[in-house]
Formats: sequence, C-alpha cells, structure tokens
Amino acid sequence: MSKVFSRLGRRRALPVAAAGAVTLGLLLWWLLPLGEKPPSGTIVFSTGTSRGVYQEYGERLRTEMGKDMPGLKVKLLNSAGSQENVQRVATGKADFTIAAADAVETYELAHGSGAGRLRGVARLYDDYVHLIVRRDSDIRSVADLRHKRVSTGLADSGVRLIADRVLSAAGIDPRTDITPSGDGIDTGPERLQQGKIDAFFWSGGLPTKGLVTLAKRSAFKFVPIDGDLVTRLHGQGQEARYYRATNIPESAYPAVQQGNEVPTIAVSNLLMTRTDMDPRLTEWVTRTVIKSRDDIGAHVHSAQLVDLRTAIYTDPLPLQEGARRYYRSVKP
Repeated sequence: MSKVFSRLGRRRALPVAAAGAVTLGLLLWWLLPLGEKPPSGTIVFSTGTSRGVYQEYGERLRTEMGKDMPGLKVKLLNSAGSQENVQRVATGKADFTIAAADAVETYELAHGSGAGRLRGVARLYDDYVHLIVRRDSDIRSVADLRHKRVSTGLADSGVRLIADRVLSAAGIDPRTDITPSGDGIDTGPERLQQGKIDAFFWSGGLPTKGLVTLAKRSAFKFVPIDGDLVTRLHGQGQEARYYRATNIPESAYPAVQQGNEVPTIAVSNLLMTRTDMDPRLTEWVTRTVIKSRDDIGAHVHSAQLVDLRTAIYTDPLPLQEGARRYYRSVKP
C-alpha cells in the first residue's frame, strides 16, 4: 500500500513541480535574460554631493547592479550636481548619471561638447525646490531675499540653475541684489544654523536626508514659491518648460511643515548615458533600475516613484538603444 501512495504522491507532485518551474522561469525572465551572461567590466557613475539624493540613490543602485551583474565594477564620482553630471557624461568623463531635465536642455541649447551623444535611460523621480530659512526669519517670500545672504547652490549644480532663474523671476539680480554663496546640502544647513547665511536653495527628491537631519537639531521653515512666480519663470526661455508648479506635501518634513503644504517648483530627473555605451549593458542597467525600485525605495523614498509606465519619457533626450530594447521587451 505504501508503494501505491508513493506512486500517487509522485504523480501529483509532477504538475506542482511543473507549475513551479514555469513560475521560476517567468521570474528569471523578469530579473535576468535567460541564457545570457551578465555584462562585466567597469563603468563610472557620476552622483552628487554627500547627503543628497543623487549620492544615496547612486550608492544603492550600485549595490543592486552588483547583484545582477557581479562582474561589473561601478565607480561612483561625487559631483556638484546636474550641470556637472551632464557635462561629464557628454564628454566621456562618466558613463551614467542622473540630472534634471532643465539642466540637460540648457546644455543642449548651449551646444555643449558632446551634447548630441546624450541619451536617456529612464525618467526617475521629480526634484522639488526647497527655499530654507531659520524659523525666526522675517523672510516670507522670494522677494524678501533682496539684500540678504543667500546660498544659490554650487557653481555647477542644478540648484544654481534653478535658484538664479527663480530670483530673476522675482525681479532680483542674483549677482548684485543678494550676497551670494555656493553651498550644497552638505554645508548649507550648518551655515544657516550658525547664522552665516540667511537662506539657501536646495533642489532634491523628497525627503532629502540632509534636511531631515537638520530638522532634528535646528528650527527652520520653508519659504513658498507661488504659482504666479512660476508663471513668470516660464517666460524665461525653453529650458523653463520643464518646471511645474506643485507643493511639497505635508508628509515630507512633518516636524517642519506642521501639517501644511508648501507651494514650490518640481522638475523631473533623468538617468542618462551616451550613444556609444554598449546597448546590452544599458539594457541590463535599465532592467535593474526598474526591478530594484522597491528595494532602493525602502531607503530612498523618491525611488518609489520610478514607474515602468513613465520611465520611457526622457524628454529632451531620446532613449538609448539598450533602454529602448528593454522597454520593448516588457511592453504588454
């Protein structure tokens, strides 16, 4: 009798095993191309300043790429931000990077070296403009920044690009009507706390770790950038079309916002590379970006917004061939 039951158990197990094999096969198809050896070699990824979202996202993406492509070495380079990142990839100093769409358009319109070789991999998440002052500050609008000590970001950052445009839209010359300084998220919070500056601009994903840390030790507030100012901003040129009026949601920095949204500007971030990057490698990188959204998003909240349906919209850049192959392979 036991032999009969044994044969029956084996017969029943066969369909279960077959179903499991199919499920595993589908999972492996999503994670890795079946029968294909992962790319190897070395690539350079330009990130951003310490305590910024670009840097943290780059570090965690490197870890995820290491899981999928163990033979690939990813070197991370700190940078001032979007403007430097675009220039690095265009000129071959880096292979992949993240940059805001307005910085990409600015570089292309200026006919920067290698601009024609730039290609998109994925639209990632939006950067939000933060204008930060001390809690007891009398600065309540962008117009109040006149004659103040204001950090407008590092010289080659996307922050500097946006801050100068916002100030100009408010009728403030960023060179003569303020005392400017060039602080990033790594130094701006401390200088504000010490009273060395009156305000600083930051553009980054929500929430930015440097501001979360600042909220734990110092009282500060956000200055709104109202919709009418965004309307004037749109009149500055083609690059400004990438700015949209939005709000920093009350949940971003609850201890600071105390239940209030903050009107501001957002601009999309792009993962980008060049036309000469190996399409097979780019396809694998694209796959890793999409499938690692939740793992990275558990630590970098902005990464939770990476979405297969919107990732293909990398305007002003056309998709790199490898990225296009990936999106075609998963198209329903």
